[in-house]
Amino acid sequence: MQKLTIILASAVSLALVPNLAAAQAASPKPRSALSIECSKEADAKGLHGKDRKHFRAECKKAGKSGTSTTGKSS
Repeated sequence: MQKLTIILASAVSLALVPNLAAAQAASPKPRSALSIECSKEADAKGLHGKDRKHFRAECKKAGKSGTSTTGKSS
């Protein structure tokens, strides 16, 4: 009975090790200032779902090329 308990405990601990390693390796990248600004603009426009995703993608493309999608001049 004691051997069964040890084997079972070992199997459970081995099953958890890869999950812990994956959780540590999957830390998110820090967001750029451009990404944060595009998110704020999408929030201000009340965009959600696919519309928000599309807006943010276009906003970031425009920001990288140096143009503005908001029509504001700086």
